[in-house]
Amino acid sequence: MMKTKQTWFLALMCALLAFAFVRAEDETVEEDLGKSRDGSRTDDEIVKREEEAIQLDGLNPAQVKEIREKAEKHMFQAEVNRMMKLIINSLYKNKEIFLRELISNASDALDKIRLISLTNDTALHATEEMTIKIKADKEKNMLHVTDTGIGMTKMDLIKNLGTIAKSGTSEFLNKLTEMQTEDQTTSELIGQFGVGFYSAFLVADKVIVTSKHNNGTQHIWESDSNEFSIIEDPRGNTLGRGTTITLVLKEEASDYLELETIKNLVKKYSQFINFPIYIWSSKTETVEEPMDEEEAKEKEEKETDSDDEAAVEEESEEKEKTKKVEKTVWDWELLNDIKPIWQRPTKEIEEDEYTAFYKTFSKDTDDPVAHIHFTAEGEVTFKSILFVPKTAPRGLFDEYGSKKSDYIKLFVRRVFITDDFHDMMPKYLNFIKGVVDSDDLPLNVSRETLQQHKLLKVIRKKLVRKTLDMIKKIAEEKYEETFWKEFGTNIKLGVIEDHSNRTRLAKLLRFQSSHHESKQSSLEQYLERMKEKQDKIYFMAGANRKEVESSPFVERLLKKGYEVLYLTEPVDEYCIQALPEFDGKRFQNIAKEGLKFDESEKGKERHEAMEKEYEPLLTWLKDKALKDKIEKAVLSQRLTDSPCALVASQYGWSGNMERIMKAQAYQTGKDISTNYYSGQKKTFELNPRHPLIKEMLNRVKDIEDDMTATDLAVVLFETATLRSGYQLPDTKEYGDRIERMLRLSMNIDLNAQVEEYEEIADDEQEEGKDDEAKEEDAEESEETDETEEQTEESTDVKDEL
Repeated sequence: MMKTKQTWFLALMCALLAFAFVRAEDETVEEDLGKSRDGSRTDDEIVKREEEAIQLDGLNPAQVKEIREKAEKHMFQAEVNRMMKLIINSLYKNKEIFLRELISNASDALDKIRLISLTNDTALHATEEMTIKIKADKEKNMLHVTDTGIGMTKMDLIKNLGTIAKSGTSEFLNKLTEMQTEDQTTSELIGQFGVGFYSAFLVADKVIVTSKHNNGTQHIWESDSNEFSIIEDPRGNTLGRGTTITLVLKEEASDYLELETIKNLVKKYSQFINFPIYIWSSKTETVEEPMDEEEAKEKEEKETDSDDEAAVEEESEEKEKTKKVEKTVWDWELLNDIKPIWQRPTKEIEEDEYTAFYKTFSKDTDDPVAHIHFTAEGEVTFKSILFVPKTAPRGLFDEYGSKKSDYIKLFVRRVFITDDFHDMMPKYLNFIKGVVDSDDLPLNVSRETLQQHKLLKVIRKKLVRKTLDMIKKIAEEKYEETFWKEFGTNIKLGVIEDHSNRTRLAKLLRFQSSHHESKQSSLEQYLERMKEKQDKIYFMAGANRKEVESSPFVERLLKKGYEVLYLTEPVDEYCIQALPEFDGKRFQNIAKEGLKFDESEKGKERHEAMEKEYEPLLTWLKDKALKDKIEKAVLSQRLTDSPCALVASQYGWSGNMERIMKAQAYQTGKDISTNYYSGQKKTFELNPRHPLIKEMLNRVKDIEDDMTATDLAVVLFETATLRSGYQLPDTKEYGDRIERMLRLSMNIDLNAQVEEYEEIADDEQEEGKDDEAKEEDAEESEETDETEEQTEESTDVKDEL
């Protein structure tokens, strides 16, 4: 009996000791977790500062094991499993967005507690801090994202993370799968559910959520994507309020523990979040530390050697001896110090702030030419700032239309979504830079899904209108000197491509003209200078200004005082063809048919009389001399100095257009359309006042088969072909004909032959080679004699020495 009591007493004492040990450990944990978060900035006190990065420390292996054994086990709803498979396999193609989603959720939680605090004074009693903190733990392969938001109760954790709290979930998933199969947009459906949290499983094998709500105790939720467990946190209230999401990363996702990777992702996606985002990082700093006694004595000995020994000794007595030491300092580093300027009213923002913001987000060193800051309302509400850069990006037209533009960055509730869009802006405005922030677009969808969202088309339409308004308001001098030189071709392409905004774009066009040698003219300015009865806008296209100024087509127009637009860039003629009229005035290509002048009755009678006089020549040219080469021959009203010109039909190619089309890189010569237009016959216009034409008329009247007249007609036709901008089909024949006419003019017999080139015979060549060899041998013998003489002289000198 006595032994039994002793055994029982010993067992009781062991139990008490074990209980006291565990109790002491708990108190130590609670004491450690309750310490101040202000912390030191030195290596010695890193542990204290790490506590702010709230992680699952403070639990020994036995306690972790006990927690997992006692935790309530739950299975995900079947629909949730299907949801996660869809998210992991199809919705999110880019794994890095998991951090964006977790930060967005944290921002939403902070927004909620801030809203509650407006009506509830006690909402922020646990902590007034409103932050998001990220800490990477490489040793444990964990990434922690902590917010001081509204937090979640036990039921919230089960409801929000374990089930989808919506009715008709099965119907939703069936509809989702059906729409994906049919390649339809699913963003409207997905946007109704907060599925962003599940993107954590893209990079994590296990996700642990620790959360504390004002109306509940702190709980731990844990899942490996197959099932989840939940239990009250034995550490008690370590968060105060908020949520910590801990990701146990997959082996291939270890790069997301690198500080630079995290910083880049936050900067890319979340730098404009309303709440501060911190990361636990280190840096090397130089700090002062007290010296040891030996070091202090050495320093004093050195100081006593100086001239002012007494002064130094007094100072050294007053101040404690210190030394500078480099130390690694850990602290919270702010990542999003740039504020979303587009959220502020335009009246409160200075020009310097716009410029600074532009340089920050665009990485451009030059100031922008113009900017516009606006809020669009209606079917979709969004805020935007757009900028026109000073210089065109390099390779602006490389892969035009197929190259993705990343200058417009799309945000949803200040969270960066993507800049990888084909259709956010039209191709011709691919140089515009800016941001678009909308609250109406779904956040938790992939870029591919969002690309098809119907609201994007509405946003695009408004962005284009605002961009054109911004460009229109650029000062005239800056517009011509800066904008038009860099982006003039883009505006011309816009006239061709954008039918709905063609009128707006036409007002932005600038062309060279006969009005001024260097200054360009707008279409509005041209209309202001038009003659009283002028009903068309005249233009001439060519390779350069000199070519179009010397063209036979502009002769009479310039003489009569009409202004002609000079189209000297390859895209210009395409642009005008896409623009049938401007402000009620149609365009007239003066190298084509249809050019008419308002003449008096006497002028018309005189022209009719000349047509009758020249009818024999015109008929002869059409039926004999230039048969099968021209459509018809007529007297010209547009020529004053040139003898003739070749004029295209109203819907044919001008010489400039033919040159451009035949110079295409992929031109094979087999294109039916190209062959049709290039093979069209032209109208041969003659200047009846030119002496060559008069002489040709006289010769045709006398002898129809005059060879000189025929040669003259063909040469005039070929010369007119070249001067009108077209290419000759047979340049050799043209050259032979010019040579024949030169022989006649210089009285050289047409049958005179060119002297034959005499070939040197082989024997003569060998004799020449022998002579050359003899000369080379003679030169070598002379050089040898000189060398021997020099050798003898040097020997004599040596002997004398």
